[in-house]
Amino acid sequence: MTTRVEIDHRQTAARIGADRHPEKAHRPDNPIQRKPAWIRVKAPTSPIYRETQALMRDNKLVTVCEEAACPNIGECWSQRHATMMIMGDTCTRACSFCNVATGMPKPLDGDEPNRVADAVAKLGLRHVVITSVDRDDLPDGGAEHFAQTIRALRLAAPETTVEILTPDFLRKDGALEVVVAARPDVFNHNLETVPALYPTIRPGARYYHSLRLLDRVKQLDPSIFTKSGIMVGLGEKRIEVLQVMDDLRSAEVDFLTIGQYLQPTVKHAAVDRFVTPEEFEDYAKAARGKGFLLVSSTPLTRSSYHADRDFAALRDARAAKLRAA
Repeated sequence: MTTRVEIDHRQTAARIGADRHPEKAHRPDNPIQRKPAWIRVKAPTSPIYRETQALMRDNKLVTVCEEAACPNIGECWSQRHATMMIMGDTCTRACSFCNVATGMPKPLDGDEPNRVADAVAKLGLRHVVITSVDRDDLPDGGAEHFAQTIRALRLAAPETTVEILTPDFLRKDGALEVVVAARPDVFNHNLETVPALYPTIRPGARYYHSLRLLDRVKQLDPSIFTKSGIMVGLGEKRIEVLQVMDDLRSAEVDFLTIGQYLQPTVKHAAVDRFVTPEEFEDYAKAARGKGFLLVSSTPLTRSSYHADRDFAALRDARAAKLRAA
């Protein structure tokens, strides 16, 4: 039996989807499936969570934790970990999996790099992840803004290691070189899904362009760790996931993340199925066998989940590989 609460929830989800994603408003509803026990998380209650939230507000910062409705926000913010999202809260792309608002972004805020750096210094982070919306409206896709943010972090928090999660800089010649020249410790760019699903899941992107981007980072500066991630549960086949792993290793990517896709609203792509923890471990074993320095493959894995701990493990894995060579 359908309850009034369930009906209200679906109506609210549809309204939120239409408000944030007007380009999806005409689409038929995809009912949101009940999550299995291994995916459910508790609502955040920690006082440190509230302190982190207040710091983000005081510095007028946007976080992907909130904008993308990350299920791990309670855990991460309670440990003073937050992924900063620069260049605004509105994306020029319209990916069918993403909860970040779509539309025409506002002009860049020139003081944002300094505010990000100030917040990171106040949080005392050992490691920080900086991501962004896609900014196809900018001549360089926001590359210089990324570089300015990295430089500001180096000044304000010199002991903090910096990981960036960038857009694809599609048709932005020279943009990647600007970002790499700022020398982040980790360069992350997510493939998101298997090539066959790009037309429906990531229509504004190109799979092989994203692969070349990651490969080019290694060519420009082999000392930078590279990282990429995909979601599963969208209808991909196991053999396709294994092929993505091979493609990433051909680009010398160091770190692979695999997590369960969760549907943000009824207007987003439907969950095809919930992949079991055992299947995630199987993917992890396969990826380790293909030579990745580090693999995170669990239902709740996200690009920046446990990023500080993972960076330490990544550095140790590289050192061990060099000793064994």
